[in-house]
Amino acid sequence: MQAWHFTEMPYPHLPPADQITTMRVSLSNKHFDPNIGADLYNRYLDEYMIADDLGLDLMVNEHHQTATCLDTCAPLSAAILARQTSKGRILILGNPIANRGDPIRIAEEMAMIDCISRGRLEVGFVRGVPYEVFASNSNPTQTVERLWEGIDLSIAAWKAVDEPFNFEGRFTHKRQINLWPRPYQTPHPPVWITGSSDHEAISRAASRGFTFATFLQPYEVVRKLFETYRAHYVDCGQPGGGGLGFLPLVYTADTEAEAEAGMKELLWYMTAKTEPQFRNPPGYVSVDLNVKALQGAFSGRTDAMRAKGLEFQREQGVIMYGTPDQVAQQVKRFYENVGGFDHLLMMQQAGFLDHARTVKSMTLFAKEVFPQIKDLARTKPLRTLAAAE
Repeated sequence: MQAWHFTEMPYPHLPPADQITTMRVSLSNKHFDPNIGADLYNRYLDEYMIADDLGLDLMVNEHHQTATCLDTCAPLSAAILARQTSKGRILILGNPIANRGDPIRIAEEMAMIDCISRGRLEVGFVRGVPYEVFASNSNPTQTVERLWEGIDLSIAAWKAVDEPFNFEGRFTHKRQINLWPRPYQTPHPPVWITGSSDHEAISRAASRGFTFATFLQPYEVVRKLFETYRAHYVDCGQPGGGGLGFLPLVYTADTEAEAEAGMKELLWYMTAKTEPQFRNPPGYVSVDLNVKALQGAFSGRTDAMRAKGLEFQREQGVIMYGTPDQVAQQVKRFYENVGGFDHLLMMQQAGFLDHARTVKSMTLFAKEVFPQIKDLARTKPLRTLAAAE
């Protein structure tokens, strides 16, 4: 198993929650202090470098017009890490290709970072969360098609080495595609995609051999998503698929009480306020998925889940905290409950959790937890599992 350090680079220095209606889209940027922001950016990048020294891999993402994530350009932060680190894999999860105008520009950026890092890049593509439709002024009914057209074009550009080619898609029209530079990894870096409910996306990811990851969902939901992925990559003839990843909040401490205190601060991320009109723009998901959501099918980040308390969320695997041995057992239990997975993506910093405690948690995990879980077998080739069933 691979373990990845992650933070959304939050800006928690906001007015009291009862004085603002949202932390996303329309929160005035008068609340952003550039001096504090500069300190936070450098602090978060320092923590990624420490994670690299500790033997962890590095995951970054991006969001827009939100205090929960100062990383508005994941390729930029990944490029910095490509030059300032030397060991860990660097995962962008991911490029919101449905909300960017030019997939070829993204392909060029990824190739450049892959060369700078000497082949340590893993490229993730994401559709973009619902509230970003407003920030990008994109059409929510087109984001799925834009996502997959952009992914396929990017991969075609990475793989084309003999001569330029033309592309005429629904959204992108290009002449003389001739990527300079080419990626360091041949034919291209590993590709990831995320999802929490869309089985068609899981099928497409499996058929292409992509790594599939999901975030902050109870183990029963994750097991169903992973089973869907496994079934599809058997059907599509993939020998073992690209792999599976899961992201919980993780805090490791010397004592359970200390860990619980740290986890309560990490949970700041789960309480981010978003005004109702930004949460589910019309056409972003299908009517069927909206009905399922109203029936409670996707319960990982709901108020009802949070209201049940820390211990319940820990039991479900959405959060993992405790002493090193306790955290290792929680990872193993989740692994068994979902049928195995390959990548533990850990949000180890959020909200007001300070640098010293973040680094202590990271260090305890790397030195005392990771040795207990790193040899967990990768997801078994599903042809073998299918035959056994």
